[in-house]
Amino acid sequence: MAKKVTMQKIADHLGVSKFVVSKSLSGKAGVNETTRERVIQAASQLGYFTQKNAFVQGVKRTPPVGGSDRNKQSVLVLMPNIRSQTQDSLYWGKIVDGIALALDQEGLGMVIISENRADNFVNILNPSGILGLVGVGEISTSILLEVHRIGLPMVLIDHEDPLIPSDTVFANNVDSMARLTNHLMGTGHTQMHFIGNIGFSRSFRDRWIGFRSALEESGIRLPLEDDANLFLEGVEEDVFQEDFKNWVMKRKKAKTLPTALVCANDKTALTVSDILKAEGLNIPGDISVTGFDNIEDASRGVPPLTTVHVPKEAMGRAAVEKLLSRIGHPSAPLEKILIAADIVHRDSVDIPRD
Repeated sequence: MAKKVTMQKIADHLGVSKFVVSKSLSGKAGVNETTRERVIQAASQLGYFTQKNAFVQGVKRTPPVGGSDRNKQSVLVLMPNIRSQTQDSLYWGKIVDGIALALDQEGLGMVIISENRADNFVNILNPSGILGLVGVGEISTSILLEVHRIGLPMVLIDHEDPLIPSDTVFANNVDSMARLTNHLMGTGHTQMHFIGNIGFSRSFRDRWIGFRSALEESGIRLPLEDDANLFLEGVEEDVFQEDFKNWVMKRKKAKTLPTALVCANDKTALTVSDILKAEGLNIPGDISVTGFDNIEDASRGVPPLTTVHVPKEAMGRAAVEKLLSRIGHPSAPLEKILIAADIVHRDSVDIPRD
């Protein structure tokens, strides 16, 4: 009988500590990417991912309910460590929590991979030990092509690729942002700007579409002369502050500041709010600010941020449900699942000052 492959065995094989192996396999911060790749590749080669009782991310691997192939015990969760897509993120981390809970309820294990290069990904992928894949956030076409090529069932969360057919799960970004924009208009705002980079993600683009459609349906002209400022580059990477500050100063001097700023997500809205306050503007007395996602920091803002609550854990659970359904019905039509999101009313919005 083959001996059990433990984390300690992987550590001894590589000459690293068991702690490093544990951190690497769980996808947590604190291990450099080169070491993480070595650990995952060694674990795959030694057979760690295919054994019956391995532990990854605190979830015991057990055979699928009703399944006959006892080697296929785990689901691969792919979340490339690019931009802010990490397990420590207030947004992405909650989605992974939802995935983990749903898999645990089904008696399945979870293997988190943060690889973002197709050649390395192919080396660590072991289809015989994996039921399917849940992709979280932006994933390169080259990696998705490899998954599709080997026929591994997959569901993507908050991302879709025009070249790769797959089931997807999104928050209903268009309708939710339209409702938020209608709320602002209902409180008297007619001069609004969208702050974000619509080229960053499908979700950002959909939120812009919801904002734009709500204005158009109400007969409000978009501020076309300022298109370059609507989609500030570097928003998600937090390197837009200087450009935004200059825009605010220019608008203040010309007395043409909008009455409300509609931000693509909470992280952007909180940064924008700090800059506005540093420039002597009161929120919401002088200008209202809204976010999107309802991360934990949104309620701690000064003032607390009006936003849209994205049910992040529910998105993770829905992806697992869809993946298991896809495994059972591989020929069924592909689906794009939209999860409803609701407005959270807080103190960063008020009627516009005359």
